[in-house]
Amino acid sequence: MFGNIKVFAGTASPALAHEIASYLNVPLSGRDIIKFPNENIFVKLHASVRGQDCYVVQTTSAPTSDNLLELLIMVQTLRLDSAGRITVVVPYLAYARSDKKDQPRVPITARLVADMIQVAGADRYILMDLHAGQIQGFFSIPGDVLTAFHIVSDYFAEIRPTLKDPVIVTADLGFAKKGRNFAARLNCTMAFVEKRRTGNDANAFALTVIGDVEGRDVIIVDDEVDTAGSVSQAVEIVKAHGARDIYLSFVHAVLSTPAVERLRKLPLKQIVTTNTIPLAPEKILPNMKVLSVAPLLGEVIKRAHEGRSVGEMFNE
Repeated sequence: MFGNIKVFAGTASPALAHEIASYLNVPLSGRDIIKFPNENIFVKLHASVRGQDCYVVQTTSAPTSDNLLELLIMVQTLRLDSAGRITVVVPYLAYARSDKKDQPRVPITARLVADMIQVAGADRYILMDLHAGQIQGFFSIPGDVLTAFHIVSDYFAEIRPTLKDPVIVTADLGFAKKGRNFAARLNCTMAFVEKRRTGNDANAFALTVIGDVEGRDVIIVDDEVDTAGSVSQAVEIVKAHGARDIYLSFVHAVLSTPAVERLRKLPLKQIVTTNTIPLAPEKILPNMKVLSVAPLLGEVIKRAHEGRSVGEMFNE
């Protein structure tokens, strides 16, 4: 058995880490994280963690390199202080889209990130809504890959009576399976926006809608929104096909420039996302609902510490 739960917050996720610690009814463990003028990162723990069950909460959104390196340094610091077990809690994993060689002479960066986390000294991982499920296979250590599906679908189930003949629309055919689960949860039908990605940049263009959206409330679902180019096209095309109110739902609010301005201009009834990535005040729009993943992560940490099943939470 390991010692007590110790929750450490990286500088990328302090608010989420505090929520998780509150759920677990434990204080955040003290640490100093200093970035020197030469951009080197220094980490010092306030107390010994020898034999303790340690959890490092750090998302790896922008600035990606800094946040990722900080995570690795924190893990190594805990390892060198003889922590009993180290679990990285990464709500948003960077480079998850670089999961295969889809053209000659390119890297598989997601595999590299997994390797670095393990070499730094992590014993386990807790991740959320990976872009591609095969990334789990890049790790040789055990872990849990969670989804915010239940959190988001529960919210829409609450407002379901106010929606007119809702239809789930996926902006990416690769997201169709998760979209189908969403539709089953809400007991409604599905439609698809077909798109084709061109080149290596963030551009993609929507082609057509497969399914009926005319006169119906539409819920567009995706795993993440980066520049909002694809979802903007999806919103415009379902609107052109006669959609009534349009809701946009995604887990990871990457929201790189110019995403916020694009979303602001769209005819959206509501934007529903989560706090896997902290949102600066200027990125939170008036029609945006941010759901917390802290209770989910907190419960998984509790069960992992006690050696209980995580699958039972989802009847698995």
